[in-house]
Amino acid sequence: MGFELGTDGPGAIVVGVDGSPTSLRAAAYAAGLARRQCTRLVAVYARTSPAPLLTLLDRSGVGVKAVLDSQDEIEAQLRDGLARQVRDWQLDAALVVRTGEPLAVLSRVAADVRAEAVIVGSSASVGHRIAGSLAVRLVRCARWPVTVVP
Repeated sequence: MGFELGTDGPGAIVVGVDGSPTSLRAAAYAAGLARRQCTRLVAVYARTSPAPLLTLLDRSGVGVKAVLDSQDEIEAQLRDGLARQVRDWQLDAALVVRTGEPLAVLSRVAADVRAEAVIVGSSASVGHRIAGSLAVRLVRCARWPVTVVP
């Protein structure tokens, strides 16, 4: 049997989290899956840059600071929640925080950790039915099995 990337050592389960209820359900599902499969869990939070238009129009910097503060708060909540789950379930888990577009960030981290699967929560946004959600875009372009948790 020949060499196949992804089967030569332990991989990981990657889950996208952003603090939304669906992403937290996806994280719980991924944690259970990682625990049952005795594999590593990598939670990924993609911090988005403030909209360029906001930075141009907001001369005082108050709006940009509010966006960044909100992202800091979400990151702290995710770190606390993951720490509790790791302690309770004795998981090998990590939170990776990167700035960028969520699809690109998730794809890059999944490639870096040789992900066995990528798990995301479904979008609650009506606009995503037209433009396509992160889950749909991941399914279209990913090289890993993608699970979408409602």
